[in-house]
Amino acid sequence: MAAMATSFTSSIKSSFFDSKTSLYGSPISTRAAAPIKSTNQNPITISASATPYDLDNFKFAPIKESIVSREMTRRYMTDMITYADTDVVVVGAGSAGLSCAYELSKNPDINIAIIEQSVSPGGGAWLGGQLFSAMVVRKPAHKFLDELEVEYDEQDDYVVIKHAALFTSTIMSKLLARPNVKLFNAVAAEDLIVRGDRVAGVVTNWALVAQNHDSQSCMDPNVMEAKVVVSSCGHDGPFGATGVKRLRSIGMIESVPGMKALDMNAAEDAIVRLTREIVPGMIVTGMEVAEIDGSPRMGPTFGAMMISGQKAAHLALRALGLPNALDEEKAVQPELILASAETDIVDA
Repeated sequence: MAAMATSFTSSIKSSFFDSKTSLYGSPISTRAAAPIKSTNQNPITISASATPYDLDNFKFAPIKESIVSREMTRRYMTDMITYADTDVVVVGAGSAGLSCAYELSKNPDINIAIIEQSVSPGGGAWLGGQLFSAMVVRKPAHKFLDELEVEYDEQDDYVVIKHAALFTSTIMSKLLARPNVKLFNAVAAEDLIVRGDRVAGVVTNWALVAQNHDSQSCMDPNVMEAKVVVSSCGHDGPFGATGVKRLRSIGMIESVPGMKALDMNAAEDAIVRLTREIVPGMIVTGMEVAEIDGSPRMGPTFGAMMISGQKAAHLALRALGLPNALDEEKAVQPELILASAETDIVDA
C-alpha cells in the first residue's frame, strides 16, 4: 500500500501458488518454510564468539572520496539510461507493488523499474494495524509466504508473521538481488505518458522536487517509457490513489468513488477480483483498486495485497504477449484459482 508524491507519486499447469514453478524464466530455487506453530517453539541460539577479522585492530582499506562519488554516479546514471525505455514500470513499492515486481522478475527477460516516492520502500507493510508489529495473512495467501520462506504462526484460517517487517524485508532482499529489477526510491511519478488512448510510461522527478514545485521556479521532470505501467499507489490520502486520480482528471475514466468502510471478508476478495488493466497500458493493483471501484477497505490484513500484486504481474505478462497464469487452463483446486474479473479487463 505504497504512495507516490504530489500529483502522481514452458506453461503453468500446476497451481498458481506452486512455489517450484519458474514462471517461464530461469528456475527459481525455493524451499517452502515449515509453518511455525504457536506452541512449543524452540529458542534459537547464535554464537558470536568469532569474527573473520580482529575487532580490536580493525582497519579499512584506503579509498579516494572521488572514487565513491564516481561509483554511485556511474551506476545510477547507467540505470537511468537502461530503464528510460523498459518493459514494466511499477509505481509504488508497497506490499502489492513489491509482490507484483517479484512475480514479474521471475522472467529474466523482462526489465522492471519500481518507482517509489519515499526513501524507504515498503509502504504500510512495515507494521500491522495501529502500529502493532504482527502481520495477519488469510489463507490460502500463506502459500506466497512459503515461497518467500517467511516463517509464521499458523492458525486454522490464517497465519501471523511475528513482525510485518519480516515479510517486507524478505521480499525486498530477494527482489532487488535480481539483475532485471531496479528500485528508484526517493523518485516521484508526477504524471503519465499517454499516446492516444494508451498509457505509455510515467513522468518522473526527484520526490523532494515534486513536493516543492510551489516554492521554486519551474523544475522540469524526466520520463520513463514502458510497455506496461502497474499503478500500486495505495488508498486515498495526501499521496494515495494518484494513478487513478490522474486518469480521471484527463478523462480516461469517469470517476474515482473512493473506498467504502471496512469489511475484511468482502474487501480482500474484491481487491483480487477487481485487479485489472483499467485502461490500455495501465494495470491497477492493491488498495488503489478499492478507490476506483468503491469496494470496502480491509484494514490490517495483507493477503490481498500480495495476491493482487501477483495477479497484476500476470496481467502484465498478458499485455506483453507472454504466457501467464490467467490464460492457462484452470485445472487446479478451486480454492487456488486466481480470482479474476474477466468482464472488467481491458485487453491491451
